[in-house]
Amino acid sequence: MANSDPDKLMIKAEKLTKLSFTRWSSDWKTATSLYEQAAVGYRFRKDNEKAKEAFEKASKGQEMISSPWDAAKHMESAAALAKELGRWNEVSDHYRRASELYIECGRSQPASDALAKAARALEDVAPDEAVRLYTDACVVLEEDGKEQMAFDLYRAITSIHVKLERYTDAATFLLRLGVAADKCNAVHSQCKAYLSAIIVYLYAHDFQQAQKCYNDCSQIEAFLNSDQNRCASKLFSAYEEGDAEEIKRVAKSSTISNLDHVIIRLARKLPTGDLKELKREEAKEEEPLDENDLT
Repeated sequence: MANSDPDKLMIKAEKLTKLSFTRWSSDWKTATSLYEQAAVGYRFRKDNEKAKEAFEKASKGQEMISSPWDAAKHMESAAALAKELGRWNEVSDHYRRASELYIECGRSQPASDALAKAARALEDVAPDEAVRLYTDACVVLEEDGKEQMAFDLYRAITSIHVKLERYTDAATFLLRLGVAADKCNAVHSQCKAYLSAIIVYLYAHDFQQAQKCYNDCSQIEAFLNSDQNRCASKLFSAYEEGDAEEIKRVAKSSTISNLDHVIIRLARKLPTGDLKELKREEAKEEEPLDENDLT
């Protein structure tokens, strides 16, 4: 590189993109090359702020010369530097833009990956935005018929909700994982997702919702005839009998040990809540209707 000073490269590139009395058209091709060289130079200097700006401009340049793939790559580089700088809004915005550019290229996998990278970066600092990013990453894949590639993303969403003690949301996304698995005939993953959702409801001590989830999932033949269904049935029997020791025994079964770690941890803490209270509530529901009681 004849002129390796990134500051001078940036100045030269800026001149090529601005119109003046002596320059009636922009030379984005040359300018983009200069922005790219400057970005590398700044990164070598460990000047992340200026490197990020150079990659942003290089990305715009690649867009201007109709190269969305390279534009997306540069925008991802800018997003990674924004992460290093703790610019969390920019992390989300830049990765989202990269995803859009990949979609322009007709490439759903890197488009989804870009959103997932943003989500992973934001899990601790902005969990709600991370969930939105992971969800959008799932949608990108599902719209392209690549549901199986979204499984880990749904698991990541579930993990965030469990960490935040949002158990109903966690179960909801596990059921969505089950639906995605069903579409691509991934029966084992489907059945594991349904059992996991039931365990989440039990952990939240929402026996009624757990029972409803079990009944709904049992309408699906694949789950009805599965080891996961039999395991869930044993759990419900133990709950109905108020047998805490049996619940703990089932929770240590190989079927549950093959679930995701976040679900195994919940299962090993079962039973939560008061089993006696649960039985009293069930007894109330089963009380026969007194036809003479008009209250």
